[in-house]
Amino acid sequence: MAVAKEQIRQIISENNISSVADVYTLLKDSFKDILQELMEAELDATLGYQKNHKGDLQTDNKRNGHSTKNLKSQYGEFQIDVPRDRNGEFEPKLIPKYQRDISGIEEKVISLYARGMSTRDIHDQLQDLYGIEISAELVSKITDKILPQVKEWQSRPLNPVYPFVFMDCIHYKVREDGRILSRAAYVVLGVTVEGYKDILSITVGANETSKFWLGMLNDLKNRGVKDVLFFCVDGLVGFKEAIQAVYPQAEIQRCVIHMLRNSFKYVNYTDLKKFSSDFKSVYNAANETAALSELENITMKQNPPGSQKSADFPYQA
Repeated sequence: MAVAKEQIRQIISENNISSVADVYTLLKDSFKDILQELMEAELDATLGYQKNHKGDLQTDNKRNGHSTKNLKSQYGEFQIDVPRDRNGEFEPKLIPKYQRDISGIEEKVISLYARGMSTRDIHDQLQDLYGIEISAELVSKITDKILPQVKEWQSRPLNPVYPFVFMDCIHYKVREDGRILSRAAYVVLGVTVEGYKDILSITVGANETSKFWLGMLNDLKNRGVKDVLFFCVDGLVGFKEAIQAVYPQAEIQRCVIHMLRNSFKYVNYTDLKKFSSDFKSVYNAANETAALSELENITMKQNPPGSQKSADFPYQA
């Protein structure tokens, strides 16, 4: 719930806030106070009555002081007083009994790691942003914890049949041992018989080759995919043969987007937008005969008989 402007003005006035550092200090102190009150409210709910309650009680359990606990957070380290009960039944949900780090540090490390940052970069970033000192070794240990989950996801069983499977690579640059290298992420997207999209596999390789795709196809087979009706792929040399070696009954369709990109590279940039719009009637045609007819119509439309053809106009036959 947002704080009203009048409340904010009052907070600024009462705490003499004049810098960002003052705001940060206030947030840190408020964070501790809010946690303290939340834990007190948790104990109230467990016991069934509020502190200093007068009158008949429905339980023989009572408050039994506090125990101190040191916590780490994005606001640094601080101490909190954890309320106790006589019967030892109180189990805090907000901050579980053995938890001392509430900074969400692992999520932050994994998020930064996913952005391609090195362990040293992550260390420096956390130190600058949150004032949290974490060694490069600990960063490695945290990121290594997700590797078994990745392996499990990559080897999970798949459906026996997929009506459509799309296969393509995403090319990107990575820094490795001080060098900038090219990498290719092999992505397999399947459409289930219920019509839902599902990423079947993502594997990183040095560059895109039909031999690597053959290994990916065999992996799909080993994980339970018995049949695919249509594969949609680009024009990589040997791709078609790799698919036929593993799924000989499958139909192979050249990706329309890749075909369009191959066509568009011959079009002047100034004509590209109009060409793209007109060309929709060609690739949306029901069959090859209709597509050729639409292509002829576009050509005639832009180059009517008797007109002077521009030497660089894209619609020339």
